[in-house]
Amino acid sequence: MKKLFKCSVCGYIHEGEDAPDFCPKCGAPKEKFAELDKEASDKVYASDRTNDIHMEIVALASKIQKLALEGIEINLDPPCVALFKNAVDEAWVIKQRSKAEIAGHVGKGKW
Repeated sequence: MKKLFKCSVCGYIHEGEDAPDFCPKCGAPKEKFAELDKEASDKVYASDRTNDIHMEIVALASKIQKLALEGIEINLDPPCVALFKNAVDEAWVIKQRSKAEIAGHVGKGKW
């Protein structure tokens, strides 16, 4: 397993044998990177897939919202419109739950 290095300026995580000369996100110099210990690295690797799943759920919920808004615009009949309005609201809740979980992961060093 390669080493992980965290930028102390922006939080970017770099994977490699050594820290990069400059942070790819914020441009901070190599000196601003600290190597993560095994426990912290294990958290990052273990949570990588679940974070990806949460991001995919957010993307899918956004697609549901877009489709439901299209259905509202078509305005075929009141029951259809009501269903689409509920779908918009439910997709919002799904997105927010996954976003909150990702935020919790980040707060615990699992990103």
